[in-house]
Amino acid sequence: MVNCCGLITSQKDPVPLKSVEVELEVRDHVATVVSTLNYQNQEDKPLEAVFVFPLPGDAAVCHFSATVGQTEIVAEVKEKQEAREEYDDAVSAGQQAFLLEESERSPDIFSLSVGSLPPGESASIRLEYVTELAVQADEGLRFLLPAVLNPRYQPQGSVGSEGVNVQVTSVPSSLVPYTLSFSARVSSPRPVSKVESSSPLDPVQYLNTEQSQATVKLAAGHKFDRDVELLIYYKDAHQPSAVVEAGQASSQPGSLMGDPVAMLSLYPEFPQAVMSSVASCGEFVFLLDRSGSMGGERIKNARDTLLLLLKSVPLGCYFNIYSFGSRFEHIFPESEEYNQKTMEEALKKVEKMEADLGGTEILEPLKHIYRQPSIPSQPRQLFVFTDGEVGNTKEVITLVKRNSASHRCFSFGIGEGASSALINGLAKEGGGHAQFITGADRMQPKVMQSLRFALQPSVLDVSVGWDLPSGVSVTALSPPIAALFQGQRSLVYVQFTGQSSEASEGCVTVAYNLAGHPFRTKLRFSLKPAKDSGLTVHRLAARTAIRSLEAEERERGGQDDQDDAGGEKKKKKKKKVVELSVQSGVSSAFTAFIAVNKSNSEAIQGPLLRRNVPTPMPMRCMGVRSSGMMPLPETTCKMKSKSKKSCRPQQPPRDPLLQLVSLQQASGCWLLDPHLAAALGKTGEEVEKPKPAPAKRDVWATVLALIWLHGFKMDAREEWELLAMKAVSWLRAQKASGVTECVEAGNALLGCNVQKDAAGL
Repeated sequence: MVNCCGLITSQKDPVPLKSVEVELEVRDHVATVVSTLNYQNQEDKPLEAVFVFPLPGDAAVCHFSATVGQTEIVAEVKEKQEAREEYDDAVSAGQQAFLLEESERSPDIFSLSVGSLPPGESASIRLEYVTELAVQADEGLRFLLPAVLNPRYQPQGSVGSEGVNVQVTSVPSSLVPYTLSFSARVSSPRPVSKVESSSPLDPVQYLNTEQSQATVKLAAGHKFDRDVELLIYYKDAHQPSAVVEAGQASSQPGSLMGDPVAMLSLYPEFPQAVMSSVASCGEFVFLLDRSGSMGGERIKNARDTLLLLLKSVPLGCYFNIYSFGSRFEHIFPESEEYNQKTMEEALKKVEKMEADLGGTEILEPLKHIYRQPSIPSQPRQLFVFTDGEVGNTKEVITLVKRNSASHRCFSFGIGEGASSALINGLAKEGGGHAQFITGADRMQPKVMQSLRFALQPSVLDVSVGWDLPSGVSVTALSPPIAALFQGQRSLVYVQFTGQSSEASEGCVTVAYNLAGHPFRTKLRFSLKPAKDSGLTVHRLAARTAIRSLEAEERERGGQDDQDDAGGEKKKKKKKKVVELSVQSGVSSAFTAFIAVNKSNSEAIQGPLLRRNVPTPMPMRCMGVRSSGMMPLPETTCKMKSKSKKSCRPQQPPRDPLLQLVSLQQASGCWLLDPHLAAALGKTGEEVEKPKPAPAKRDVWATVLALIWLHGFKMDAREEWELLAMKAVSWLRAQKASGVTECVEAGNALLGCNVQKDAAGL
């Protein structure tokens, strides 16, 4: 065990990072985050401190500065190699220098180098970024401050150009040697109804009588055992809007930063008749992470979730289940039609799944899935479950994008520290939806919401048209919209060039096809720029444009590198990214922030000691270790078995809901047998005796199951709603007699008062 007296790393070196202070400002659905990192060198020699830490994958890092004594040095964005050389030269010459760079393999990992910090000297680093907040299933807005950086598994043969420069030092969360303070200010045109968090918060303070402004703080003593998650709820549902932001006066007109930029927020509301219909076709491919880091509760929750999914898939669909670690497995050689036989075979194999496949190599199973021929009239829907501990994030996302025309991808980040860049990137490029399951969240409701999205009719041929005054032209900064979902926001960024003396109003039209019918939505908006928005929208737009160009540059890799024309195109894309990054002051994969303290005339003397500042890793029961993974600290998980494959505890009794669900047939019905009676808390005789004479046994059993769900499990309705719909469809198809009598007798037996209409009967 590491001696935790004083500030030391896992190698027992003193740690120069003392504290992290985070201030969050949320305006409607956009967040600005200012982080201050306070360093102090308590050693007798000059130090170089290196801190590798996570940020949200879609953050636009737009400011980096350092304060040493009374001197503030504001960093500039430069081409990455140029910035590294300037940093190395400055440190070699005994100057103080600061370097902030984004990982070339994953946009949610950053490396901060603090060079030549003299003995006894303090330095304060200020880092600012802006990001959009994702809308959750319950209409809350989710902000995540990643406090945990899991070691990323690096598949063999995939080391990037940065090689081993970015090293993550992790310690158990109880030994993190610095403190975190966090405060948030929320403002919106609509009242703030509540703010929730998985971490302890001080009470919300409202700043005005309308309750449209509020502040909240993280309670003292954050343990670094989880990411800091805030869920913000506004009183009115989200509405479509367009915000126009004035360009920067000092920038050239015609450039992204010099022209006005607009952010269009879409919240589609589809007709109820269309939304209530559920597709009866599709190929559902479930890809489950079974690497060692998925051990314990994670793999158990994943098994339970697969049970619900397999019971909710409609008859007539096709399905397969893949699982991966250092290698991958699949239940069937190719996707099979969903029926009782294939469902039972799959569930038997799911029950035996453990987190015992080693590392996290997701690329190969994805390639195998995409090589499988598509099934006619069965659109492919891919569900990916992972804790996101991969090192080759961009490679994975590029593969999904290349195959986006043949499928939709729904992704689920499991646990603290899941890579937001990977989970959001999979869904964005795959035209699906991303969900995160952290803390005490139940996985099942979120997964079932995504299954509902997958079963809803696809939105096709999305187009955005602009009606603007003459003299004003529009340039799209976002890639085309790949997917629209009911109640989920889509964002579009555009640049307006030119001026008009005419009307100061514009109109945008979003057109799409849904279930064979064309739909159009119009939104009128003022071209007059919003007040006090600074350059937030410009920076988010620049980040969007940079990410699109980076993705195009990656797609030019591989085959294009073989010929001169392809290589030249790739260089042009990279050059464009660098130019846009430098112009907007927003970080990219090909640039870095560099600051050198040139006011200090005296060179710092003596050899430079390197100190890697550790990041927290939550204590949990770890599974198999594998080569390629950073070393993990020992945990105190005691195993009765001597097997090293996993540390699965003795299984508690099964949840009553899952017990009932496990008995449902693929067709949607239940069978009248002792297992059903036990799941309902009755004996076989108690269930058999009150059956109305005209009712068939499976009709009676199915009505009892539906009454039990509606009577006792309404709080978990999201989890069983689809399989209940399947049961109701089965009853209707039977044209069963005696359903009314079954409902009355079932209510009497179970002590419920479920109305026939309420149960969909």
